Parts: sequence; structure tokens; C-alpha cells
Amino acid sequence: MERTYVIPLRKGWLKAQRYKRAKKAINTLKEFLKKHMKSEDVRLGTHLNLFVWKHGIRCPPSRVKVNVSKDDKGVVRAELFGAPVEVKKVVEEKKGIVKRIAEKVTGKEAKPAAPVEKPAEVKPEVKPAVKPASVAPKAPVVKKPEAVVKKVAPAPVIQ
Repeated sequence: MERTYVIPLRKGWLKAQRYKRAKKAINTLKEFLKKHMKSEDVRLGTHLNLFVWKHGIRCPPSRVKVNVSKDDKGVVRAELFGAPVEVKKVVEEKKGIVKRIAEKVTGKEAKPAAPVEKPAEVKPEVKPAVKPASVAPKAPVVKKPEAVVKKVAPAPVIQ
């Protein structure tokens, strides 16, 4: 099911503080889609999110036009009106020569072999090598003159 809505956001984000307005606009958008598409699983597209946040958190748009689609599982996807729609492609697994031969011989598809679990290898703990202290260039050593000590002859002992 596909629909196009023009969703009013202003009533929702005017109830929030200035620094929370874009967040409130996103929540208002999701609530609108939950109510009108009757689904709890609502996902917003990249272009729609960028459009709401284009002028920052304080100044979201007052209304937005969106294309909405609901799939069989009940997932609702909303994207900005006019934005390119990305379709996911299912890629088939390439068959190797062994699988092709098995199909010819048996006449039906060969089941993939179960992956073989390898036991986890135990690695010994390696202690990090001690790094030598960084060697900084040393300043030239200046020798200080030693204090001059005069040797004094011992005083004569008087008896």
C-alpha cells in the first residue's frame, strides 16, 4: 500500500523547547504515520531525516510531504516526496564448478556444506617489550670551579 501525505509538524514542535524542536518534529512525524498507517514499525528514510534537520535542531520545517509505503510484514517506510527510492537487490550466490557438477549428477540443487568449526588457538601472552627511555640531546656540561681550600698547618701545641 502506498500513499502520499502532507504532514503538519508545527503544532508538535511548538510544544518543545527551542533546543529540542527537530527531535520533537521527528517524533510527531512517527506518531502521525503510526496512527494513519496502523503500524507500530515506522522507519524514516535518509532524505526525509536530512530535510527535517536541514536548518538545525532549532528550526525544523512546519510541514513535510512524504511518500509512505507499507509492506506485507507491516513495516512502514517513509521517504521525502520526490526523493530517489532505493531498491535492495537480492544477489544470488555464484555456483562453483563442484556445485554445477553435483546438480547435473543428482538433478537437484546441492546443499551447502556445513562450516567446519576450528578449535580456537590459544596464544601465549606476550609481554610488551620495555621501551628504552627517550634519549634527549644533552646540554653541554659546565664544570663549576671548586672552592679553594687553603691547607693550614696545625697549630703548635703549648704545654
